[in-house]
Amino acid sequence: MRAHIGWFLVRVGIATKMDLTSIRDAFDRVSKKQKVSYSKTHEVIDKVQQEIETVARALAEIPDGPDGRDRRRALVVELQSKLTEMGPSVQVGAAQKEVNLAVSKYGKVVDKIFCTDIANAYRDVPFDTNVIDQMVAVHFYRQGLFELGDCFVKESQEVDGTSLKAPFYEMYQVLEQMKAKNLEPAMCWARKHHDELQKKGSSLEFKLHQLQFVNLLHQGARNAALHYARSCFAPLASNHMTEIQRLMGCLLWAGRLHSSPYADMLADTQWDNVATEFTRECCSLLGQAYESPLQVVISAGAQALPTLVKLATIMANKKQEWHNMKQLPVEIELSKEFQFHSIFACPVSKDPSTADNPPMLMPCGHVLCKQSIQKLAKGNFRTFKCPYCPSETTVALCRQIYF
Repeated sequence: MRAHIGWFLVRVGIATKMDLTSIRDAFDRVSKKQKVSYSKTHEVIDKVQQEIETVARALAEIPDGPDGRDRRRALVVELQSKLTEMGPSVQVGAAQKEVNLAVSKYGKVVDKIFCTDIANAYRDVPFDTNVIDQMVAVHFYRQGLFELGDCFVKESQEVDGTSLKAPFYEMYQVLEQMKAKNLEPAMCWARKHHDELQKKGSSLEFKLHQLQFVNLLHQGARNAALHYARSCFAPLASNHMTEIQRLMGCLLWAGRLHSSPYADMLADTQWDNVATEFTRECCSLLGQAYESPLQVVISAGAQALPTLVKLATIMANKKQEWHNMKQLPVEIELSKEFQFHSIFACPVSKDPSTADNPPMLMPCGHVLCKQSIQKLAKGNFRTFKCPYCPSETTVALCRQIYF
């Protein structure tokens, strides 16, 4: 099983957003040709059928006898001549030929873009297999795939599955109850972690009470809802007064909220949003990110892989090795969801800062990377002019800054 997971992660086909657009356009062309061919084929078949039915009715009306046989023979010859002139097989074949040509081009586009051989982009980096196994096991558990996670832990024989599984198992039990419109387990969890949630400024407790309040009103239990609001909303009023005032307006529509100005509170999205926030808070208190680290790494790697494959191929053709490079010679752009830390790029060289080339603050307030400053100074003691203002300074007056 471990080998199968590794094989899947390595062999998955990768394409950039632009590549996927090209594939979609090629597919649309194939689909359009197929629809045209389908319509043309049915049109030809209908015409042939119409001609045959017309001749069949004429043949049925001809009486028997020598003259009748001659007339029948003439009609059949005429039908054969018309069908030959129409050339149905030629018309259908021409339409199908265009479909086959489009399919062939589509296959070439797919083969060109989806490169399944990514061995050139592989770097022999030592990995702690125990850490990798733990990441995979946690990924399965946090997705609710407990049987699969247990199977993986059993086969890896290197991971303590019990300690990894327990907190996520509790989380999914609460989520299952929320799907059944039972909020009590979630409320118990929120009360248990009240102090931690308050320190984080979380509104999870209020949203759970809001769902319960609206649920009581939807059932027509106005008095029960009012009593519930008095006991549960009072401690939270300082931070949620606007929401509580709107909830009080719902009291006038008990039992008929679906036809009230507050009908949006009955939407399933309300439950989905609270379930998502519960999952986020639960993962946070467990010291885990809301998104699976393994999924984030693979998704980010999927975006970077086409560039790495192209870079490795170009360097291999030039008989150069990139495996020992500490810094890539090209910039790899990732989507915003994968940008977790600010990266300073020197406005002069356009290179991102590194430990060997950190950002340096000049007295004038402008920031350049260390190597750019050294090139401008042409030495450590020579005065140089800032490229963005008239101020002059020296390397000794520049200070490293940290983000």
